[in-house]
Amino acid sequence: MLLVRPTFFLLLLSTLLLASCSGYQKLLKSTDANKKYAAALQYYEKGDFVRAGTLLEDVLPLLKGRPEAEKAQFYFANTNYKQRNYTLSSYYFQSFYDTYPNSQYAEEAMFLHAKSLFLDSPGFELDQTNTYTALESIQEFLNRYSSSNFRPEAEKMSTELTKKLESKAFESARLYYQLRYYQSAVVALNGFQQQYPASVYNEQADFLKVQAQYNLARESVEERQRERYLETIAYYQHFLDTYPQSKNLKEAEQMYIDSRAQVEKMKPASASN
Repeated sequence: MLLVRPTFFLLLLSTLLLASCSGYQKLLKSTDANKKYAAALQYYEKGDFVRAGTLLEDVLPLLKGRPEAEKAQFYFANTNYKQRNYTLSSYYFQSFYDTYPNSQYAEEAMFLHAKSLFLDSPGFELDQTNTYTALESIQEFLNRYSSSNFRPEAEKMSTELTKKLESKAFESARLYYQLRYYQSAVVALNGFQQQYPASVYNEQADFLKVQAQYNLARESVEERQRERYLETIAYYQHFLDTYPQSKNLKEAEQMYIDSRAQVEKMKPASASN
């Protein structure tokens, strides 16, 4: 049996790679649009999206006005998507369906534009401008292609982004409490619950409102304390009625008991600040 030495195999592989690279470099320098386009499609089908994308970017200006331009532009956008260049792919997919609204690729391009924005959306602790843009794009896609096969995935992305915004809103409200801006925390938490009435964070929000209102009452000027302790009592009673099994109930109850005691000591204020 003939054995191939490892050194020979490595030499053969290196020769093939050099030849491949040499052929690719020649393609880059070529002005033959047909040859470049054909090679780009071959690289694309093999999954070599870096080389395919580079060749397509070069050849697109040469294909203007030709039937091949439509497919080339869609594939070029997709090479960026496949390389996880989501900012670029979102831009090129949008450019594609704006240019070819009746294309066989238009629906997929619009979906991948939205998905690129979805994948480019940052964590909830960061600025969510891109998340809002992604949600708008998903909704636009769903409105235009209501029966699309991509609809289930688009709806799932929309739900995930909405949850991210929900987390952002809750954490922003909680941050006021952590920074000891208790009045702002109460306002923000109430706003959060109005915006997200079915949120998984609502139990925490209710408890935080009791804490924030209680601390606000304690730190208030004497003329405002009684009314603010009364508001603490009201928040506690709502918390108790809504979450009678909450693990935070005992801590909330202590704030309630102290608030009741403070109210009993004070006469109704005749004026407020």
